[in-house]
Amino acid sequence: MLLSVVVLPATQAIAETSGPGAGRVDGKIIEQVRAFLSSEIVQMSVKDQNRKYADRTDDEITELDNKWRKETEAKAKPLISATLSNPLSAYLTRVQANSNGLFTEIFVMDDKGMNVGQSSVSSDYWQGDEDKWQKTFQVGGNTVFIDAPEFDADLKATVVQLNMSVDDPQTKKPIGAATFQVNLTEMQRRR
Repeated sequence: MLLSVVVLPATQAIAETSGPGAGRVDGKIIEQVRAFLSSEIVQMSVKDQNRKYADRTDDEITELDNKWRKETEAKAKPLISATLSNPLSAYLTRVQANSNGLFTEIFVMDDKGMNVGQSSVSSDYWQGDEDKWQKTFQVGGNTVFIDAPEFDADLKATVVQLNMSVDDPQTKKPIGAATFQVNLTEMQRRR
């Protein structure tokens, strides 16, 4: 598995952030996340799923999403297990673990808003109806959308979802999107 991180050239500007949480996440973290998303494993995984599911209809996507939701409550979880055991999910799990509490959840979506890989089980498979996908992938390349901060009672910390487009390095066009849940309490502690 590839775990290399691509360092962006100093001349590549980070897009202005939008959303109710804009300005809450340190610019260095945004740059770090963009580098993670430029890695070969992310790029290959998203492009492969885009090709694999290119002809999926809305009904088929809804069917997959419904299957995922049912599996979250079921004993047998073939779709969830297949997603969580793929190379991208392994990479994202390692990124989360190596963040030492800064990232509490990570997932990457394809060009239809379906999960490609994730660090933990999400409540749904299709994110295409949510701001995290609509306000990144559908807007264009180098897009950052930061949702409103929330208090996570389980973590006893304030968190925010940092959402970004996953861009093809050659075309600079989005091929997917990603969500990194950032522990703002941990971010502040590190300052």
